[in-house]
Amino acid sequence: MSGRIVIVDYGMGNIRSVHQAMVHAAPEADVRVTSEAAEVLAADRIILPGQGAMPDCMRFLRESGLHDAVLKMAETHPLFGVCIGEQMLLDASDESHDANPTPGLGLIPGHCVRFRAADMQLPDGTRMKVPHMGWNNVRQSPHAMWAGVEDDAMFYFVHSFHAQVKDPAHSVGKTHYGNAETLAFTCAIARDNIFATQFHPEKSSTAGLTLYRNFASWQP
Repeated sequence: MSGRIVIVDYGMGNIRSVHQAMVHAAPEADVRVTSEAAEVLAADRIILPGQGAMPDCMRFLRESGLHDAVLKMAETHPLFGVCIGEQMLLDASDESHDANPTPGLGLIPGHCVRFRAADMQLPDGTRMKVPHMGWNNVRQSPHAMWAGVEDDAMFYFVHSFHAQVKDPAHSVGKTHYGNAETLAFTCAIARDNIFATQFHPEKSSTAGLTLYRNFASWQP
């Protein structure tokens, strides 16, 4: 049973596209966008999107009054983080307006780091662009949210920073960007009732819609 799926609107997410994708993927669900803490707390499932810079997203989340509601729901309810919404789940990010890392929600141990310039240099001297923008393959680790999604499926990315989790078990999806020697970076993280992606499922065609459909029925 999908129940009520609430998309958290704190002023920094790609709300319209996420809402349209979720409605399309799970037409039987009651999908709502809200900036009210009471509605977040009344949800059966929540989606935490994010777009822009990590420091601004965290500031807007606090100033919106939704910070504590998201943390409370994350204790027991299915939560889907998207793009910066994934990065916000970690302890901190190197993306900052000053010399200090930006604190995150601390729901999954880890840190968000920028792509290294050295890793973007190709053998012929050309450089890959940062931000990483466009379609890329994702290699899966076992998780219920991948049901019906082919391993190595393509998803759409727009980002300059990426997650580094402390526990490898929390990394459930990886993709490669950079020269041949660069390690694949984590692009999907999960713990208990939390699942999140660096890529945008709402911009990722059938594979992305499948993830949203799975979220509507996921029983962690």
